[in-house]
Amino acid sequence: MLSKEDGPFDMIYLLRKKAGAGFFGSLLDCFYCVSVWVALPLGLCFAIIWWEKLLYWWAISGAACLLEQATTINKNKEPDIPDYKED
Repeated sequence: MLSKEDGPFDMIYLLRKKAGAGFFGSLLDCFYCVSVWVALPLGLCFAIIWWEKLLYWWAISGAACLLEQATTINKNKEPDIPDYKED
């Protein structure tokens, strides 16, 4: 939601607009960047040992990235045409 949606009453849009075109603005434009920073507090919250925190952080971010790839439809991609030609 932080990278692609405007949110209720355009609150997320205004947050991205305030972040501008600088470092924080570019972090909010990329889904993969947002997934890393949103997963960080979740990983810190769920794990107990320091290496588990690191593992959970990257696992949550990776799962979000995989779900994004699985559910995103690329409308600009042309359908694959097989190279087979009938004689």
